[in-house]
Amino acid sequence: MRNMNTSPAVPEKSPQTRPGKRWINAVTLTLLLALPLTASAQSWWCIWFPWLCAAPASSCAAPLSEVSGFGTNPGNLKMCQYLPANLGASRPLVVALHGCRQEAAAYDDEPGWTRFADQYRFALLLPQQQPANNSSKCFNWFERGDNERDKGEALSIRQMIDKLKTDAGVDPKKIHVTGLSAGGAMTAVMLATYPEVFAGGAIVAGVPYKCASNASEALGQCGVSLSGQVAPMKDLTPAQWGTLVRSASNHGGPFPRVSIWQGTTDGTVNPQDQRELVDQWTNVLGIDQVPDSEDTINGQAHKQYKDSNGKTLVETVLINGMGHGTPIAPGTAANQCGKAAPFILDVGICSSYHILKFWGLDAP
Repeated sequence: MRNMNTSPAVPEKSPQTRPGKRWINAVTLTLLLALPLTASAQSWWCIWFPWLCAAPASSCAAPLSEVSGFGTNPGNLKMCQYLPANLGASRPLVVALHGCRQEAAAYDDEPGWTRFADQYRFALLLPQQQPANNSSKCFNWFERGDNERDKGEALSIRQMIDKLKTDAGVDPKKIHVTGLSAGGAMTAVMLATYPEVFAGGAIVAGVPYKCASNASEALGQCGVSLSGQVAPMKDLTPAQWGTLVRSASNHGGPFPRVSIWQGTTDGTVNPQDQRELVDQWTNVLGIDQVPDSEDTINGQAHKQYKDSNGKTLVETVLINGMGHGTPIAPGTAANQCGKAAPFILDVGICSSYHILKFWGLDAP
């Protein structure tokens, strides 16, 4: 088992921020280090001179293609897409959001998304963060200018979706979003700010929506750690968590169904975040916080929270002994996927397959 547990969900924003974004002062930059605190001399330089560690600009490498002209793009993101040759009209769309120090050009294949896109015939959108926005290419889920409706990165992703709806003719009732770590936190942002857009979501090692509104809060109350040691997580009531989502838009419902994945030994995102996410989304969806069924998937704990008609609206999968990353199970069987890589962890369960199954997209 690969158990890489050192990628922060909240590194510093690059000092070369896009126009209109405020710079973070030197103290905050030092605290919001993008590299593990236990790294070698390079890490020391990154602590004190983070602009020297900015990653190069990213591109949409094959089989992805880059799309321009998708809107005003206030978040300064790149749009990468994958359209299977046999896609056809009125097919589903999956939006996959990479984590810190990851690339859309790897996050398409390593968790198995392109393979499943071909197999189950759905369009695949992979927004790419830019180092000019965040030196470790994390989505800025903790900034008000990016985590509120019609602002920044959230609006850029919404504009990409609208572009694909027009160009590829995807079914507007079958749009789903998922992501890892900072991408998981950004998934929560998208579900909260544009609930009318999505039929479902899947948050992998992410945090509740609006647990923070700036970078310092992200470290102090979202359970996010830069050291590998479990960090504190604020404990709100389900109603308090739910109000944060309901206040993010004027949408009155229905809200998207949500699958929530977490590892028990994650030292980057506190496993308690999964419990807080359950509280948030069960409250938003109008159901209680007691699971209606408990079983296992590939030996891992699986809980389902259902409505009065027996439909599962929220599910959780807790991976025993897994650190920080997306769970995969390399192989060619229908329920296997992925290629092991940093933060793409071979733990014997393919999260992408089970997420698609939860969404009802596991058939051509």
